[in-house]
Amino acid sequence: MAATTAEKTSIELEAAKSAAEHVDNATVRRHMEAPPLVRDLTPEERKRLEAHLVRKIDFRLLPMIVIMYILNYLDRNNIATARLAGLQEELALTNPQYQTCVSILFVGYILMQIPSNLLLNKIGLPAVYLPSCMVVWGIISAATAGTQGFSGLMACRFFLGFIEAAYFPGCLFFLSSWYTRKELGFRTAMLYSGSLISGAFAGLIAAGIVDGLDGDMGLRAWRWLFIIEGVITIVVAFGSFFILPNFPRTTKWLTEEERQLAVWRLQEDIGTDDWVSSEEQTFWHGMKLAFADIKTWILMIMLFAIVSAGSVTNFFPSVVETLGYGTIETLLLTTPPYVLAVITTFLNSWHADRTGERFFHVSLPLLFGVAAFIIAATTVKTAPRYLAMMLMVPGVYTGYVVALAWISNSIPRPPAKRAAALAAINAVSNASSIYASYLYTGAPRYVMAMSVNCAMVALAVAMAITLRLVLGHLNKKLSRGEHVEGAIAVFEGQLEEEGRKGFRFLV
Repeated sequence: MAATTAEKTSIELEAAKSAAEHVDNATVRRHMEAPPLVRDLTPEERKRLEAHLVRKIDFRLLPMIVIMYILNYLDRNNIATARLAGLQEELALTNPQYQTCVSILFVGYILMQIPSNLLLNKIGLPAVYLPSCMVVWGIISAATAGTQGFSGLMACRFFLGFIEAAYFPGCLFFLSSWYTRKELGFRTAMLYSGSLISGAFAGLIAAGIVDGLDGDMGLRAWRWLFIIEGVITIVVAFGSFFILPNFPRTTKWLTEEERQLAVWRLQEDIGTDDWVSSEEQTFWHGMKLAFADIKTWILMIMLFAIVSAGSVTNFFPSVVETLGYGTIETLLLTTPPYVLAVITTFLNSWHADRTGERFFHVSLPLLFGVAAFIIAATTVKTAPRYLAMMLMVPGVYTGYVVALAWISNSIPRPPAKRAAALAAINAVSNASSIYASYLYTGAPRYVMAMSVNCAMVALAVAMAITLRLVLGHLNKKLSRGEHVEGAIAVFEGQLEEEGRKGFRFLV
């Protein structure tokens, strides 16, 4: 009798589960119905309208956020060029004090990232939120020119990091709310090209200021550097208020047909709706979902390792200075590695989107980074050392931008979870910059820093392998129609019957 009761209970549970799945699948099908203005389009009209829509989004969104990120990165890292322009000497900073001023920015940067991204997701107005933050960090950057000692520089750097934290993870979430998964890699590369372009121009700008403004109006060149770059940031921020869009549902410059298509193509891509309204976005639920997902932790470790190796850019002028050239020549020599990185980053991310492949596009460039760090640590000859410097930046960041897109590809929904995951991963990855600044001792070879960078790159590749295996396992479950959190399970046979593609994680 007990066995019969157990069997009966088991049957009832299975029936309840089946009913729940039926309701869930019905809900999914209802959500997957195209809106009226999109449903009435022929395939040719849909293709033409979507191509026009993507071009329109690209034109309004990408140039502005790239320019903003160039300034974001310039304002964050201009302390490295300011050091060569007399900052450390005039403020009488010891080497540990200077390193602490570099590190303290990332303390503020880490603290604000998750709250900022969740707030952006909640209010749904990136065209207001991001430029407002930019105005504030531009003011702080310009005010850095007035510092007179260690404590003042520390305060400016901390609050600069606190406010700048809003921008990069906010933009990653912003892009993922406009572009499909296969469009996201190249657009992420375009965004991150802002940091690489700023690295290329930082040396040129600093060389011009040192050569032309040092001592003008009684101010050293490093003070002019902060003033000029801070003022430019504020001016651009005010312009961006009138150019940036919000999310698809809260942007006014789309026609109703374009708005429906912009929303639908994302819904079609991930199998369910994305950002709907601020009322549906909850802070704690998004965080809870993000931290309960093993993919968040794998990506966190992978990005932490890559950014740790990429910390060489925070000291790149000092690394290049070990070649033995003068200040102006050193600043000019910092430019070519960043130019090469821009080219390789665009090519790699374009091919990653074209093929839909992620793992090899992340891992293979990192191997060039390993070679670069080994060469830099083992020789003092000028030619191989500069070759190593030419490979350092492209080796780390060519794969990094694809890894950034892999976050949204792997954690696509709900948007509150994606926002929390993007911010948490970016925050933890930048924590490496707190300790990394203390590794760059022992010039010219910087053996400790280069060795740690090699180890971090190896860890990143290991995590990329792990993520690929996890996503491959989840894709097999989806093909069998099994439930996967954050994705819609559809049988392979059902896909063939319906003549459409189901959601699969990009590996």
